[in-house]
Amino acid sequence: MGKIVAIANQKGGVGKTTTAINLSAAVAKKGYKVMLVDLDPQGNATSGLGVAKQKGMLTSYDVLINEVNVTEAVQKTMIDTLFILPSGIQLAGAEVELVSMEEREHRLKKILSEIKEEYDFILIDCPPSLGLLTLNALTAADSLLVPIQCEYFALEGLTQLMNTIRIVRKSLNTHLDIQGVVLTMFSSRMNLCVQVVEEVKHFFKNKVYETIIPRSVRMSEAPSHGLPICLYEPRNIGTRAYDALAQEFLSREGR
Repeated sequence: MGKIVAIANQKGGVGKTTTAINLSAAVAKKGYKVMLVDLDPQGNATSGLGVAKQKGMLTSYDVLINEVNVTEAVQKTMIDTLFILPSGIQLAGAEVELVSMEEREHRLKKILSEIKEEYDFILIDCPPSLGLLTLNALTAADSLLVPIQCEYFALEGLTQLMNTIRIVRKSLNTHLDIQGVVLTMFSSRMNLCVQVVEEVKHFFKNKVYETIIPRSVRMSEAPSHGLPICLYEPRNIGTRAYDALAQEFLSREGR
């Protein structure tokens, strides 16, 4: 049975897309069939998995707004069991276009329900905001994964995110669960990082993954080559970290 996981945090620069790319790749490398939905108008997950944005290419915008069949827009990646529904710049206008549409928060749920059983996991890379695109993702998702960077303002805005989750649970998706919280950009040389880890664990308790994603120059370079870190630098600390996160992610799913 397939599972849909939204990866969201309205605060930018927290390693959200890096986690979406590398977690989906690490899970796929373990033999699971995974689709990454790029719902961020910036399209970084799309280019980060080596999909070139070409004129006429069908994207999540066409599927969401123009009702193009989702299977026509899905693209293959360099990993046999990893697929992507790419993003495009048109998605930037989707928030406005969705406002006047019927069932506007449920459009993605309806789309993904048609293909959910074809995949083991569908991961959604959300935009860094709490607009209609993210609401669509949270309404479609079975659970939410929250990346939080190990920095001073780590918990800033989380109250707003938790309020949004409560609203979604109340009126749009009563079954939305918090899959887990992933700590990113950790540096053992910074005492502040250690303090943030403790603070986040105090706030989210057992929802925090044991695996912590470290800072890595090579991991920052990988997207510019259109590769997840596991293909760009197989022995990198980032590769090992996301492999461990994938294992923890799967074990929580009983896989």
